[in-house]
Amino acid sequence: MNFSDVNISNLISGLLPNGDFEKGPKQSDIKGTVVKNPHALPHWEISGFVEYIKSGQKQGDMLLVVPEGAYAVRLGNEASIKQRVRVIKGMYYSITFSAARTCAQEERLNISVAPDSGVLPMQTLYSSNGWDSYAWAFRALYDVVEIVIHNPGVEEDPACGPLIDSIAIRALYPPKMTSNNLLKNGDFEEGPYIFPNTTWGTLIPPFIEDDHSPLPGWMIESLKAVKYIDSDHFSVPVGKRAIELVAGKESAISQVVRTIPGKPYALTFAVGDASNACAGSMVVEAFASRATIKVPYESKGEGGFKRAVLRFVAPGNRTRIVFYSTFYHMRSDDFSSLCGPVIDDIRLLSIRKP
Repeated sequence: MNFSDVNISNLISGLLPNGDFEKGPKQSDIKGTVVKNPHALPHWEISGFVEYIKSGQKQGDMLLVVPEGAYAVRLGNEASIKQRVRVIKGMYYSITFSAARTCAQEERLNISVAPDSGVLPMQTLYSSNGWDSYAWAFRALYDVVEIVIHNPGVEEDPACGPLIDSIAIRALYPPKMTSNNLLKNGDFEEGPYIFPNTTWGTLIPPFIEDDHSPLPGWMIESLKAVKYIDSDHFSVPVGKRAIELVAGKESAISQVVRTIPGKPYALTFAVGDASNACAGSMVVEAFASRATIKVPYESKGEGGFKRAVLRFVAPGNRTRIVFYSTFYHMRSDDFSSLCGPVIDDIRLLSIRKP
């Protein structure tokens, strides 16, 4: 692949060139489903056992699902795809892509933009569609970067790897504290790309604790992912974006904020549901250092929210704010998709002593 093949110039938001893989290899470069030429897939360079999969294709008794469109790629053992893109040096970016498990038991993916890299676990399927969309972020250290998605699997069947589809990029603008909120990005308006015309949101993977979070200002300090949702497809309390806590106490977000020791503060936030058939008795737990509150919310799965406040006195010059859901929930329309309460419009302000 020549860099001149990549028609991307400081792309701020959208699919990478041929990010949906609808442009396929020439028939002479493919044998069955296996792509034989490293440069056969337009705008991409491949390595290892890579298959070009058509929607509805079967592998034995298993039907292979393609998240969007008609085609996707499947990465076998140690296979990878990569593309060089032009970016703005010093800026933060988020990569969003869709992936579906096939026959491997311990599937995971490595994603990297040198010198950053991350491992995205795929053992948990959050939706009943057969696939999920994931986000990962990096800071561009160069004007041209190479995005690599790699399957480190060691399955006996080299074809037992994940399907990859719809790879997009979005520039991130890290928010700052304001006079109205000591928390950064408390409204969650800054975050990863969400694919239009999709109904499953974007997962922000667990163990995201560094400065390159796809949810600027927040850390995902849990065993499971949280879901980033938008008002085009879900009920959102305020603005365009919010977070759905989809895995009980294993799905948590946190932020460390500067405070003044001994000064009282008020942490306000909205708790609701995404209008996605996630019904039942929900509880969101919020922590500000040692102060806690449990906020019950009776969800009918049809949207709506309530507000809550946690008042506390800062014990030090830094206070850790944490949110998670007390219980696990499943959508009532399919009984297999993980779901949970929505949190949004989180604000932290100092208050006068009584």
